[in-house]
Amino acid sequence: MENKELNAMPGYFEWLHELASRYRASQIKAAIAVNSEMLKFYWSLGADIVRMESDQPWGSKFMQHLSEDIRREIPNAGCFSRINLYYMRWFFELYCMRPIVPQAGEQLKEQLAPIVPQAGEQLPVEAYQLRFPNVAKLLLSVPWGHHKVIIDKFKGKQNDALFYVRKIVENGWSRSMLEHWIGTNLHLREGRAVTNFDVLADIEGGSDLANELLKDPYDFSFLTMTEKYREQELKDALVANIEKYMLELGQGFCFKGREYPLDMGSEVRPPDMLFYNDDKRFYLVVEVKVTKFEPSHVGQTNAYVAAVNHQLRKPGDGPTIGLIICKEKDRVTAKYSLEGVSTPIGIADYALEKFLPADFASDLPDVEAIESDQTRRLQQLLEKHGMTDDGGGR
Repeated sequence: MENKELNAMPGYFEWLHELASRYRASQIKAAIAVNSEMLKFYWSLGADIVRMESDQPWGSKFMQHLSEDIRREIPNAGCFSRINLYYMRWFFELYCMRPIVPQAGEQLKEQLAPIVPQAGEQLPVEAYQLRFPNVAKLLLSVPWGHHKVIIDKFKGKQNDALFYVRKIVENGWSRSMLEHWIGTNLHLREGRAVTNFDVLADIEGGSDLANELLKDPYDFSFLTMTEKYREQELKDALVANIEKYMLELGQGFCFKGREYPLDMGSEVRPPDMLFYNDDKRFYLVVEVKVTKFEPSHVGQTNAYVAAVNHQLRKPGDGPTIGLIICKEKDRVTAKYSLEGVSTPIGIADYALEKFLPADFASDLPDVEAIESDQTRRLQQLLEKHGMTDDGGGR
């Protein structure tokens, strides 16, 4: 049969596209299955290493010797470097205890709450699959390279690690995207905005979903703003960096316009920015303020949200959400301002510098500690080269 005859066959191209789609889906499933089996092996090897090290002190050279010996036994495998063996051990240690997950999703929390293993119990991945099926499924769906990034940042912090594991699975993050969001401390910002999202309680998962979509503060560090700037300049800068701004807003947003024309009469200007989320199917009205939050901001945003619901919202769309991003806010004032408001609105700050957690400074060494460490290193260097600290030889 000639190509022309095939092309003329009814439904041929549709079937061809469907065939390609099925093939790609099978490839993804195969890749996930291979990744899952590899991670099970890494988990079990990590558990073996922890167990062997606890049974007998093997010394500081144990991992190097183990790496060399395994590669002699399995010469074609490239995954048994000394550092990768360490990652396998850390992988097991990070997740081997009972997951607590208060911030890694209410669904996980509810499923795991009734299960109480023995204190300090270490679980093989098979036990995770039986007793913590949701967590095991998440862990085994994430590529090994992503796990290593999480381990580097959150070793010993299981809750924070599980937060990013869940985000990877939900959003299909690449490794660079994962590194970006970790760099913005997303786990400390997501769901922190002041909201009245209890008005979404009638929608399945509405309140939890909306809270996950909002952050506090929003990271505007990609902007290069001078100390004194006007509101217009900030909005201009956000529009000029709209791709980075939408990335900070979250997955699935598209920009509908600045000062989008809504039929609200001559006395009320249009909202600062309007977005639509293609994944979740709802509009987001954003108002940006370079001043401290004022209760009057809520009334203004509420009017814009109502107008979008009447003029733009289509059947199947979720409720329009309003977001007020201001320079600073008093949380009590913000909460009181939202009481009695029937449209979902969130209030958050923005930061022009990288957001750091409040206790970040306590984790940093003080000046004296830094100077002491520098002195110690210098002394070691001098001794290595047979010199005294005053520059003379021994």
